[in-house]
Amino acid sequence: MAIIFPFKAVRPKPEFAAEVASPPYDVLSSEEARASAKSAPNSFLHVTKSEIDMPADLSIYDPAVYAKAKDNLVAMMGKGILFEEDQPCYYIYELIMDGRSQTGLVCCSSVDDYEAGIIKKHEFTRPEKEQDRINHIRISGAQTGNVFLAYRNVSSLDQLIKNWKSSHEAMYNFNAEDGIAHRIWVVNQKDTVDLISEIFKKEVPCTYIADGHHRAASAAKVRDTPGAGPEADKFLTTLFPAAELKIMPYNRVVKDLNGLDEDEFISALQDDFMISTSDAPVDPSSLHDFGMYINHQWYHLTAVEGTYTTDPIGILDISIFSSNVLEKILDIKDQRTDKRIDFVGGIRGLKELEKRVDSGEMKIAFSFYPVSIEQLFNIADSGNVMPPKSTWFEPKLRDGLLTHLI
Repeated sequence: MAIIFPFKAVRPKPEFAAEVASPPYDVLSSEEARASAKSAPNSFLHVTKSEIDMPADLSIYDPAVYAKAKDNLVAMMGKGILFEEDQPCYYIYELIMDGRSQTGLVCCSSVDDYEAGIIKKHEFTRPEKEQDRINHIRISGAQTGNVFLAYRNVSSLDQLIKNWKSSHEAMYNFNAEDGIAHRIWVVNQKDTVDLISEIFKKEVPCTYIADGHHRAASAAKVRDTPGAGPEADKFLTTLFPAAELKIMPYNRVVKDLNGLDEDEFISALQDDFMISTSDAPVDPSSLHDFGMYINHQWYHLTAVEGTYTTDPIGILDISIFSSNVLEKILDIKDQRTDKRIDFVGGIRGLKELEKRVDSGEMKIAFSFYPVSIEQLFNIADSGNVMPPKSTWFEPKLRDGLLTHLI
């Protein structure tokens, strides 16, 4: 069963919350972060992307960058912008985007659970990305990035969180610059804290990583480094009930057609797909349907039955695409390392796909129908992994509102 812990969060004073809150470290490039934080001295980007305060020609993996992250965190606490909670608490975090609300529980999860498979994974990690987070956590002494976990709804917990929200005032309540609303409540009554821990221990058999595989893997490896204290046995997570989550597609753009001309490529596709042109951008509305954009023209593709398997991995649209387009026709075997392919989060929309192709940067783009949360659970339960960049979750948690010191 899932073990979770309350913790003493480092968090901003309410009057600084909106200034401190920053996008996750991995959704902004260094240049974007530098521009965003240029006139925002209290932005948590100075901790999560501390290279913005260093010479531009310095490697983002230089030890001095991680030391700067620690210095900036200590400085923000020293100035009273951030402070550490005086007792372990749980935190309720609600996000509202385009009128849709989702509410999660911020806590610490167990590294032992992660290593035992009680916290289930669905993606491989990349060693260089792991090492970056290991260095950041170890040198800064803090878990600043939140691991986004999902679990199957438990009615008693749903009701407890609903009741707390309705009977207590939110500690933070603001809209970020992208229009997404962020509201956080502190759960600091010991009986309620104990009850939440007990519900997870008795009624939640496992949780699933939705976003943050590298952060979770890195936290586990930091626990095993010399000098790690007892707080390193835990890592910062926010747990969302499955019914409240929405997954967006993770679309693809490709630089070339592997030596084929456009007609030859489309002809090769006809072995596995039914193809028709479209006068409008194609936003797939069902499983096994795809959009394709090339040479200012959209196409609608439907996978032909029998050209894919029906196991939990093979039936995924991204698996069908990987096998029957990327590997078979374009000779792209490893999406994690091949420089000919790039990934475009669904939040950027179909216009971004058109832009990448029309600019000449990419030759062709593909749009997908999103993976369902139940598909994600089934794959993790089976012990399999999805192809890389299969899911995009929105809205995203902000860094800096709740940090765990180790």
